[in-house]
Amino acid sequence: MSVSTAAADQTVCAPLPVLGRDVTVPLVTGGEVTYAALDYAASAPALQRVWDDVAAYAPYYGSVHRGAGYLSQLSTDLFENARRTVAEFLDCREDDQVVFTRSTTDSLNLLAATLPADCQVFVFETEHHASLLPWQDARVTYLDAPRTPRQAVAALEHALADRDPHGPALVCVTGASNVTGELWPVRELAGAAHAHGARIVLDAAQLAPHHPVSVRDLDVDWVAFSGHKLYAPFGSGVLAGRSDWLREAEPYLAGGGASRKVARRADGGVDVEWHESAARHEAGSPNVIGAYSIASACKALTEEGFDRIVARERHLIRTVREGLAEVPAVRVLSLFGEDAPRVGVISFVVEGWNSSHFAAALSAEYGIGVRDGLFCAHPLLRTLLGSDPQTQGECGAPEAAPGEKSLNAIRVSFGAGTPDEHVERFVRAVKELVRDGAQWRYRTEGGRCVPAV
Repeated sequence: MSVSTAAADQTVCAPLPVLGRDVTVPLVTGGEVTYAALDYAASAPALQRVWDDVAAYAPYYGSVHRGAGYLSQLSTDLFENARRTVAEFLDCREDDQVVFTRSTTDSLNLLAATLPADCQVFVFETEHHASLLPWQDARVTYLDAPRTPRQAVAALEHALADRDPHGPALVCVTGASNVTGELWPVRELAGAAHAHGARIVLDAAQLAPHHPVSVRDLDVDWVAFSGHKLYAPFGSGVLAGRSDWLREAEPYLAGGGASRKVARRADGGVDVEWHESAARHEAGSPNVIGAYSIASACKALTEEGFDRIVARERHLIRTVREGLAEVPAVRVLSLFGEDAPRVGVISFVVEGWNSSHFAAALSAEYGIGVRDGLFCAHPLLRTLLGSDPQTQGECGAPEAAPGEKSLNAIRVSFGAGTPDEHVERFVRAVKELVRDGAQWRYRTEGGRCVPAV
């Protein structure tokens, strides 16, 4: 081993302990095997650290903000400390707000509800539906899928140059594709947006679990991400960023917690004074455990060190990509090309296979969990698969029998908790299925391919 290789290996961390790492599942061919969870892009398993922190807090759970009891005061401190931890994790500006939501989808819909009147939104067709669809009530310009990062910046600059320079504008862009895993030129896109008087929101759902995200360094106005992709699957999310649009808009939800004062008027109506802090958009009893779990995950990833996490993930990416490259029937999907930097998300199709059939065989015969379909990114998948980008499809598998042509793809995704054996088993399984075919019969049931009983 060379000195440089040895030094590189020292920076690669071991898999972080996650729940479910020892779960075994039955195989249709007989016996059991340890489950290989390779669907991190949908929901990552909880870090053991997160689970332990939540379990330790659970007996002390209480209502926040309005309770006088000890447990309520403790829970309030924990909830607000979680907000500060997230702000530190994202390297937020001093006057930024951190709003706890249910997910990235919820965060971006919240931001959409705060857009100033006559705001124009610019979004690439390559976005996940969570960042593609919330802007229906605004003037939206959808940009075609770029084929290089430079082309993405140029396309945005061209679109912004044609807009009304005096009205408000917002650019929405992903940090890492949930289909190809490719990293987007966020800093350059933010520069283009600001040069033309627009703001920018970063969908960091697929970026934050894999790479450090700095609001200051990337110069974005808002960041949105989900706890369930950050190893904290308790129905929680974050919208963090500039406070002015959030403060000036009507509350996302009207109710207790969002209101500071409520009084009856002489005419029988009600006057309401809303909070100007993050509480303005957090009506109702908040998901304290969800917020705490996100903070716990942020601390765990920071303490482990993203340099080591990224180094390990690059090792896993290399293992998968080199393995798939040895199978001529496999075509890996990409926008920016083979050398584009990426996170641990890889989508592909297999010649002669229906994607649902292939994914079903990986699960039933090898104990490997991947995802097949259009990954809630229909326009992007249609572009990558060479079909009509306006053709409608479902998030799940189509009504296609094994062996029939599929307009869907297969996605393998992994992260800080993935052992080497899981990706090695995946590569071996792909090669065996392509070479030998499935060892079991499958049928279509409810739009999915399942083992025939």
